[in-house]
Amino acid sequence: MDRPTAGPSGPGMISLLFGDLSHSPDPGQCMSQVEIRHITHLPAQILALEKEAIGEGFRFITRLIAEWHSGANRFDAPGECFMAAYLNQQLIGIGGLSVDPYVKTNTARLRRVYVSASSRGHHVGQTLVKALVAHAALRFQSVRLATDTSAGDAFYLKCGFMRIDHDDATHSMCLSSIERPTEV
Repeated sequence: MDRPTAGPSGPGMISLLFGDLSHSPDPGQCMSQVEIRHITHLPAQILALEKEAIGEGFRFITRLIAEWHSGANRFDAPGECFMAAYLNQQLIGIGGLSVDPYVKTNTARLRRVYVSASSRGHHVGQTLVKALVAHAALRFQSVRLATDTSAGDAFYLKCGFMRIDHDDATHSMCLSSIERPTEV
């Protein structure tokens, strides 16, 4: 697995180095060095995230890795992207954006979003989702996703998604009201 490579906004880093995450419950753990990077390869550290996710009963990181290796989904179609959150060069979160295969309209799908348990509650997931949504706004009119946990439901509502009642999606966000960035 290769090291993350440069994304469209500089040396692999989305313009989301932030210092407002230092309100950590543990004063010794400051989240101010979190970076959201646009990546084009699976980071080597994905295996540690996979192990943690499996321990929580989530298999979608395993599916992400399998789909990546098979070529089934590498988040490389037009408008798609793959992003990672790093704290002090340590991978702490991952997420992708793909064309939604379940609808024929101009819709993206948020996929495989996972943040390590020790980094939750520090806005890492929200910042990662915000970066993915900003990227989606460059090309798509809406973003959909599916989650099967109450924690996931609460998280995505907090991120601005709305619940929907569809067989293939649980949440949606219309991007027409999102300020469209000039570069992500």
